[in-house]
Amino acid sequence: MGDNSANEKTGAATAAAAATAPIESAGAMAAATANAPMASAAPTAAPAPASAAPASAGGSPLAWQKRTHYCGSIGAQALGSAVTVVGWVQKSRNLGGLIFADIRDRSGIVQAVFSDASGGEAFAAAEQLRGEYVVSVSGAVRRRADAAVNPKMATGEYEIAATSLSVINTAETPPIYIEEGLNVNEATRLKYRYLDLRRPDIQRNLMLRHRAAKAARDYFDEMGFLEIETPMLTKSTPEGARDYLVPSRIYPGSFFALPQSPQLFKQLLMVSGFDRYMQITRCFRDEDLRADRQPEFTQIDVEMSFASEDDIIGINEGFLKALFKKTIGIDIETPLPRLTYAEAMRRFGSDKPDLRFGMEIADITPLARGCGFAAFDGAAAAGGSVRAICAKGCAGFSRKEIDSLAELARTYMAKGLAWAAVGAGEGETRCSFARFLGEGALGAMLGAAGAAPGDLALFVADASDDVALTALGQLRLEVARRLGLLKKDDYRLLWVTEFPLLERDEGGARWAAKHHPFTSPMDEDVPLLDSDPGRARARAYDIVINGMEAGGGSIRINRQELQQKMFSLLGFSQEDAEERFGFLLDAFRYGTPPHGGIAYGLDRLVMILAGCDSIKDVIAFPKAQTSSCLLTGAPSRVDAEQLETLGIGVAPAGGAAEMGDGSAAGVAPVGGAEAGGTA
Repeated sequence: MGDNSANEKTGAATAAAAATAPIESAGAMAAATANAPMASAAPTAAPAPASAAPASAGGSPLAWQKRTHYCGSIGAQALGSAVTVVGWVQKSRNLGGLIFADIRDRSGIVQAVFSDASGGEAFAAAEQLRGEYVVSVSGAVRRRADAAVNPKMATGEYEIAATSLSVINTAETPPIYIEEGLNVNEATRLKYRYLDLRRPDIQRNLMLRHRAAKAARDYFDEMGFLEIETPMLTKSTPEGARDYLVPSRIYPGSFFALPQSPQLFKQLLMVSGFDRYMQITRCFRDEDLRADRQPEFTQIDVEMSFASEDDIIGINEGFLKALFKKTIGIDIETPLPRLTYAEAMRRFGSDKPDLRFGMEIADITPLARGCGFAAFDGAAAAGGSVRAICAKGCAGFSRKEIDSLAELARTYMAKGLAWAAVGAGEGETRCSFARFLGEGALGAMLGAAGAAPGDLALFVADASDDVALTALGQLRLEVARRLGLLKKDDYRLLWVTEFPLLERDEGGARWAAKHHPFTSPMDEDVPLLDSDPGRARARAYDIVINGMEAGGGSIRINRQELQQKMFSLLGFSQEDAEERFGFLLDAFRYGTPPHGGIAYGLDRLVMILAGCDSIKDVIAFPKAQTSSCLLTGAPSRVDAEQLETLGIGVAPAGGAAEMGDGSAAGVAPVGGAEAGGTA
């Protein structure tokens, strides 16, 4: 590992400066390391008390000397000093009269050298060292010989000439290697997560997460926000995904729900007069997982009273600027660009466009109308569109590569993919539909798409404009991936605004809220709620980073009659609304200020900052793709006695529910001995 730790080099000078004195305060340490976010910055260690027992040379594990320095802090400032480090043995190499051992803690790795000539007892103990042994090593810091300097290690110019060694604990051979960039089955990593968490790259991710959470609290505190906790056990008010339910022992047959978000409570806090609220909180949604989703996740939740969209966006641009600077040392230029939802879809085929590259979508519908190619003619005649993107320099794509793009387009409901590879120089232009076109038509279309010699133009035609745009938006991303245009260290942020207020549900029979039922329509669109609800725009905004939604929010409805109208559009009867949200509607009767807010996915934010592909790499103990915990075996069956106490029966596959004593049962009603309902 010592020779494979190139990432430790980043910020090494700052880490070393932070550890100039081993008893330096934690506050000074934090300041020193603030601008070296990805460094394995060494935390400060308290000096060993004068009465500490001397370290043994491998004797009793109880007689070990306390740490004076973290491994990653060993540098020029410690040269010539007597130090003690504690940690795990990364590896050891016995060269006969010398033994080299790499000692690792969360700050980094340092090499300790045991010599047969200068430390006989310590040398004898070092001969027994194995990987992942827990040790305490004392000695003097010296500079390595020029030929022995390891430029891949942050501490690679220095080493500890060891004079004593305590083996605090031994270790069996671990089932996974503790090394950077481990390439091993994910299930194995999650099962042995406590070992996976020893890896330097995962530890850096979690340290980055800590700094991100601290940056959020510090910034919003400076802006006058109060962190107020909201309940974990609350009422089930389904907001799109399924709730996680918690049965009540006190009220048999009744359930709490774990919060999908603090949405209702933060609005109640605005009614209560806490005009600037924030909270870093856990949320829970019972939904199918993706690479960037977990059943339990963390939000940075923010709400403000007496604020417009511009006020909220301005405050949050300040937060994002502070976040990037304090965590990864990047200066974000503000104000950030803004696109309306309609413009984002028209230009990029996505409501979370990736601005790290161009390849914007062109509308060639006017040129396609009546061109002679039936697919184009039909889409235009049906009121749809014909759209195109230009992949620069991709005329050399093989037919197999183009066919794979066509297959991708079909997964997004496109009926097919037309294409034209523009020949360079004297080369011939290859085109899948040129034979159907009149003279000059292809050239005009290629010109409208921005295609030049050497480029590949991709066309999608559909009676639904949304299908054409969405398919090309995904093709745009796939071509960018193939061309290597998605640089993880190139951060492009923007706001997407003016989303549709409503959308049709999957069956198309009723309206559903695009964001949530408490989002306010734009003032000028309120009349559309009675005449043409589908055209109403929301006072909603998302923050998008490199093609990922990192957060989203809106101005909320603060008038009872408008909220009732929204519920009515969503198909809630007066009784339904009162049953689910009566406490919120009641609060609106007592003077509700205008308010709005935003929520960030902390997991996703840290994933972006760390350059990871999965949020599992920035969460200490994540769930697997099956929503299970491979480490603990959760979810698991519970004792029959617990179920009986709760009045719950568990139905086997295809069978009736049974109580713990084997009798048929469901959920016992409040105060009743009789089981009823469903299990």
